[in-house]
Amino acid sequence: MAAPYSTLLLDNTTWDLVVDAFGNIAVASSPYSIAQDAASAIRTFQGEVYYDTTLGVPYWSNVFTSTQPLSLTKTQLANAALTVPYVKAAQCFISSFNARDLVGQVQITDESGLTQAVSL
Repeated sequence: MAAPYSTLLLDNTTWDLVVDAFGNIAVASSPYSIAQDAASAIRTFQGEVYYDTTLGVPYWSNVFTSTQPLSLTKTQLANAALTVPYVKAAQCFISSFNARDLVGQVQITDESGLTQAVSL
């Protein structure tokens, strides 16, 4: 089992905070929290995090250009997932990519060996 790891729970559709039955901000625990944070890392555009603009995937400068090889895009997405605590391995699978529509998943494996799929 992965080490205890908590994060704020996000709604799967809106990617916004949710509240629990008592009106408090809901918290997710591992293993779901690890997968959710990996999804957040993958969805972060480079430069978007104001306190560290090196974080994120270079979607605008590289991924959404026609000149970057798909293999590099897959590596960048997997590397973003690897920035999350307890993620020990990540592999990206892209099923389609048109202009700015990227479809696929990154499979992450945590330190306990549990593998989870994170949608792009």
